[in-house]
Amino acid sequence: MTPFGDAKLFFCIVFIICCSTVTEAQVPVDCCLLVANKPISKKLIADYREQNQGCSIDATILVTRRGLKLCAPTKEEKWVEDVMTHVDHLKKKCKKENYQGNRCFGVKPE
Repeated sequence: MTPFGDAKLFFCIVFIICCSTVTEAQVPVDCCLLVANKPISKKLIADYREQNQGCSIDATILVTRRGLKLCAPTKEEKWVEDVMTHVDHLKKKCKKENYQGNRCFGVKPE
């Protein structure tokens, strides 16, 4: 190879490594942009997670039995806390029952 060919190859490799490092660092975050303070039936919810770091607002993401994600206020709202408590009990019950039966529809194993 010519002297400039080696340098071109070296810079191409360095460029590719730099680009892939920048791309890996930009992981998209799924955030709620606003919340609805309308109570949702706890029977519809199979899971939840709290949103805080990396997002502009604090929220609770409620996941329905069919996988739909709903943005709700934080657990400081009584109805949200009730839904979270219900889901925690549902997960324990479904784990004991090996995730079988209608009550466990949509509940994912931990």
